[in-house]
Amino acid sequence: MMSSTETTTIEPKRFLRSFDLGDLWRHRELLFFMIWRDVKIRYKQAAFGIAWAILQPVVTTIIFTLIFSSLARFDTADVPYPLFALSGVMVWLFVHTSITMASNSFVTNTNLVTKVYFPRLILPLAATFAALSDLILSVVIVVLMMFYFGVAVTPQLLLAPLFLILAIGLAASLGTLFSALNVRFRDVKFALPFVLQVWMIASPIFYPPSLLSEKWRLVYAINPMVGILEGVRASLFGTAIDWQVVGVSGISIVVITVISLFVFKSMEDDFADIV
Repeated sequence: MMSSTETTTIEPKRFLRSFDLGDLWRHRELLFFMIWRDVKIRYKQAAFGIAWAILQPVVTTIIFTLIFSSLARFDTADVPYPLFALSGVMVWLFVHTSITMASNSFVTNTNLVTKVYFPRLILPLAATFAALSDLILSVVIVVLMMFYFGVAVTPQLLLAPLFLILAIGLAASLGTLFSALNVRFRDVKFALPFVLQVWMIASPIFYPPSLLSEKWRLVYAINPMVGILEGVRASLFGTAIDWQVVGVSGISIVVITVISLFVFKSMEDDFADIV
């Protein structure tokens, strides 16, 4: 009598299939808990508490205004310079804070990573979404400033969430990338602040991209912050949106996202052993 045998073939998952979105959904309560925990930790022992989320963009905007509106005298068309700078600062501070927090998410959660199974992608995502509290407060400040300066609200304002979602996607992607790299290469915590500082200077946060000629603006838009800031300001202030610039920056965000996820998945299995 012959016994039947079963053969099991183990094959590597395809890149896209390796991201089990169903697993993330099943652990959504953990994600919400981690987001809330990160929000509370940020302000738990801070003397000014959540007021820092207001002071930081406002003080930065005041400094930029004192320096650049009087000395450099950038042409921001019909948009008052303080409002122009504040709109850029609010997006940049969110991206900066998200990436910084996410990059340390595995190092600061060593016990959780080494003892409990859960989708590792939850940690950098939680850090990114936790920083949304600052962004929401900054948006409120910008809207109040728009009323103060008498900037008319146009239907184009409905497009603002689209560009803010792009900013969230960019922050989440880079946060995921640097969180993985920081586990393997601890030099990241020293190099990242310098990289972010250079990136800030290279982005049109306190100066308009119109300083560049049309020929170079599309090249400049490879920097994803260019299209995001262009879209946010245009939607808030009712100016014309340069969809070519937004498109180039959008492609950059997609490329960054794919690279970030690829690096993360290729290193994910070693996190518990290295961290």
